[in-house]
Amino acid sequence: MTVSTDAIAVFCGLDVGKGQHHATALSPDGKRLHDKALPNTEPGLRELFTALAQHGPVLIVVDQPASIGALPLAVARTVGCQIGYLPGLTMRRLADLHPGESKTDARDAFVIADAARTLPHTLRSIDTDDETAAELTMLTGFDEDLAAESTRLRNRIRGLLTQIHPSLERVLGRRLDHPGVLALLEAFPTPTTMAAAGRDALLEVVKPHAPRMAERLVTDVLTALDEQTVVVAGTSAAATILPHLTSSLRSILHQRDTVAAQVEHLLEEHPLSQVLTSMPGIAVRTAARILVEIGDGSGFHNAAHLAAYAGLAPATRRSGSSIRGENPSRRGNKQLKRALYLSAFAALRDPQSQAYYQRKRSEGKHHVAALTCLARRRVDVLFAMLRDHTLYQPTPITA
Repeated sequence: MTVSTDAIAVFCGLDVGKGQHHATALSPDGKRLHDKALPNTEPGLRELFTALAQHGPVLIVVDQPASIGALPLAVARTVGCQIGYLPGLTMRRLADLHPGESKTDARDAFVIADAARTLPHTLRSIDTDDETAAELTMLTGFDEDLAAESTRLRNRIRGLLTQIHPSLERVLGRRLDHPGVLALLEAFPTPTTMAAAGRDALLEVVKPHAPRMAERLVTDVLTALDEQTVVVAGTSAAATILPHLTSSLRSILHQRDTVAAQVEHLLEEHPLSQVLTSMPGIAVRTAARILVEIGDGSGFHNAAHLAAYAGLAPATRRSGSSIRGENPSRRGNKQLKRALYLSAFAALRDPQSQAYYQRKRSEGKHHVAALTCLARRRVDVLFAMLRDHTLYQPTPITA
């Protein structure tokens, strides 16, 4: 998603910060037009951008388009400047090409401006005028925070259960997302209280949340309880901690459902929503992440370009006769790569995707490598769908 710099008269690099930014502006021939710090306020930013615009069209480039970089981009757009984004990893690699080892705001701002001037292909475009995209960016980021917190809580609960009663953890640990299991742990947080309550009391708690699973779950719980008669030290403390943890996990899961509903509502208004979700393995959260990272995909020349941006293109390593082969790339947009990888995993239920995955396995590739190949192949299909605005066609994958 490159930025056109043909008519630009001023290349302004901003090393953004919470309280202040450092701006370095260069002319097309490399002459410094500005090199000062400025406050992170609208009046200060507007004054600078207006002054730079006297030299001609201005390109404002940042290395953090979200959070602390959002205000400079918003002000730049209202003033009439073009805007761009230089990925942080790219900036750090370009910084190594400049003399000196210091890391200062002024040096970073110069690296950003110089990259925009001499290497425009390293820039990425930003469409800050798309309110839906901005909202999706915030919501998907919040959802990822909630997902990380829910994982932390699950691990903490499973760790406590493993410590006091491993057999019980084997029954409940893999079902912690189920409201019936959370209700059971809140009401009877220890093996002792569960055993004392008895079958009928356990069913009374679980059935409202899991009418079809209640009998089987309670039977499994009672069987697990019979496998251990000793009470492990610390069980009484776990009785205090587990209800709080399960209550917190319930709240986090509810928040994720609320955010997912908001994301789904926003996606319904986006013209590419049906295109993305028609592809097997792409649900609401994955579709939102793809839209946030690549938009309509028009900034990519071809599917190979998109795959390289996502870090799914294999990296060839060859040196003499001793080093030959291809390895997964360690570069690329990690959030996009994760979304495409997980969507490929979810798509294994699709017959065509499963057939392609199995063919790669039969070629000797292990699970992760075969899944990566499937994700890469799906990029070709996804690119064509976005380019032509067409829904997924369930045709066999032959390449």
